[in-house]
Amino acid sequence: MTQHLVPLLNDLAISVAAPAIVLSDPDGQIRPGGVRGWFVDDVRVLSGLTVSVAGSGLDLVRAQVSGSGRQEFTYVARELGGWLHDPQVTVDRRRTLTGSVLEEEVEVASRAQQPVHLVLTVDLASDLAPMAQVRQGHDTTLVTPAHTAGGLRWDGEPHGVDLTCEPAPTDGSEGRLTWRTTVEPGTSYAVRLRFGADGRPQFAPGGAPPWGDGIRVEAPDRRLGRLVEQSLADLGGLLLRDGDDAFLAAGSPWFLTLFGRDSLWAARLLMPFGTGLALSTLRTLARRQGTKDDPAAEEQPGKILHEVRTTTLELGGMSLPPTYYGSVDATALFVCTLADAWQWGADRDEVAALLPVVRRCLEWVLAESAETGWLRYVDTTGRGLANQGWKDSVDSVQFADGRLADPPIALSEVQGYAHEAAVRGAALLAAFGEEPVPGLAEWAEGLRERFRRDFWVDTPDGGHVAIALDRDGVAVDSATSNMGHLLGTGILSEAQVARVVEVLGGPGLSSGFGLRTLTSASPRYSRLSYHGGSVWPHDTAVAVRGLAREGYVAEAAALAAGVVRASEGQRPTAYRLPELYGGDAGDDATYPVDYPAACRPQAWAAAAPLACLVAATGLDVDVPAGRTVHPVAAGTALGAFTLHGIRAGEDVLTVSVDAEGRVALG
Repeated sequence: MTQHLVPLLNDLAISVAAPAIVLSDPDGQIRPGGVRGWFVDDVRVLSGLTVSVAGSGLDLVRAQVSGSGRQEFTYVARELGGWLHDPQVTVDRRRTLTGSVLEEEVEVASRAQQPVHLVLTVDLASDLAPMAQVRQGHDTTLVTPAHTAGGLRWDGEPHGVDLTCEPAPTDGSEGRLTWRTTVEPGTSYAVRLRFGADGRPQFAPGGAPPWGDGIRVEAPDRRLGRLVEQSLADLGGLLLRDGDDAFLAAGSPWFLTLFGRDSLWAARLLMPFGTGLALSTLRTLARRQGTKDDPAAEEQPGKILHEVRTTTLELGGMSLPPTYYGSVDATALFVCTLADAWQWGADRDEVAALLPVVRRCLEWVLAESAETGWLRYVDTTGRGLANQGWKDSVDSVQFADGRLADPPIALSEVQGYAHEAAVRGAALLAAFGEEPVPGLAEWAEGLRERFRRDFWVDTPDGGHVAIALDRDGVAVDSATSNMGHLLGTGILSEAQVARVVEVLGGPGLSSGFGLRTLTSASPRYSRLSYHGGSVWPHDTAVAVRGLAREGYVAEAAALAAGVVRASEGQRPTAYRLPELYGGDAGDDATYPVDYPAACRPQAWAAAAPLACLVAATGLDVDVPAGRTVHPVAAGTALGAFTLHGIRAGEDVLTVSVDAEGRVALG
């Protein structure tokens, strides 16, 4: 049997303006074949877009990303313009992506001493192929373009794409357009191409970011400012809108849509910069909260969805319906996200409107855990996700000796989310004078006691939290990053928190570039295993956030510093954090190795450094309680920095950490 290999993405130049993305070679060319192309709403509307000049090759001398949707490429045509050591003819290519519109400007400039006879050619192709078909490497069929008054049109159902050119080409046949002209010395010649895609996208472009434009960081370490700037640009490019409500698509290119877990975690990580994104994300998910039992979609009353597509996703042996609910954690995370928003000063009426949804979420938690006391999952369809936590690869839940756990599986972090949801959800209902959910308080207390007993793995060096319990209730005893998600949820004892902090900071999990997903001591460890040794920036940020909530601010800053270090080495776009990267040790490598199939940009990865910076200050905000406090001193691992644009209700705050770690709030 031939196994399809996952497409590699690490060497592609990527522009994103959701619901659209462009994947090109590093030199900007969209050469036919592979996954390259311009995609809109999960359809590849252009599969080829290459520029050439007669008489010379084009050698790349500059590639630059501006924000998330603008790219510039400069080439030299060394064989044009006469014989000199210095290039006489340059070609500048400027690409701008704004949702369903792609613009390309190609400008040829000459510094030659005599006129240059220019033959500029643009080769185009479109297959209007679904994303899943492209992703799996299946053959596609090219669509023949029709000539229009302004250019070309590729027509399909429900998608099509129009091209207009300025000036009009000298000649053209099917997908090849040619301009013939003479470029005089010291002048240039420009061609502008405008592509417009049509169709029926499920979600609209996100518009202006709800977090505003006041977020910035000042620091002697320039990496911090550059990382924040690129992260904000990528987040803006991933923004989508459902009616009036904005949310962050999970990531480019495969997950450019609404994901319950991903969109909620991204909103939580960005909560200190405004509650608007969280509230609109919650409303978007609330409109799709489960109402019935549908085994094929794994829908249940009160359950929050996993992902939304326009059509059924057929991927290998997996078949996911357009609205799929195979997520064991999104429902509890919904409650935690609203509790965070209330704590950070969200509008009272907007919070109150979501309380009925919260009640149904909590009722689902109780009903789903009634049999065993744990929130567990198993794919009953045989065509859904085998693992339904954030580590959803088939080998992600394994024992210390390398054996895989059998479902139904109770993940450690899911119990932590559920505990936090039960405690904070109950407090939220009480704050609004709502009736409590019957049995919820008792269930949370019992969960806490059982978790501290059943999930703890005793070892000679002090123990750790198991990643899960298997179908027989046996602790799956490998040491993983999942335990970092438990910090701040209240499910661990004080002594267990202290030990988890120690394990997270040890050489098995802490790589120097963030947290490994699996300890390097495991027999299954690989630095390039998707969930078995790689580093995910959001995973590290969740742990950093938890460390700060537990009072371990210096440890939080030290862990965050690894992510900053890794960001500097990202290519081809520096400071664009990918979905994940290699679990290399910081003592052995300047930067971690690429995980070649990692998606980029990814919403929760882009949100991670912003959350890390807030956590590294130790800032603690509770607007309803009238509390805004911080420690006298934090860690110094990130150096001195000042972070602007934090929002606590109506107040806009600035927080600083000086070179000695002293914290000041403005």
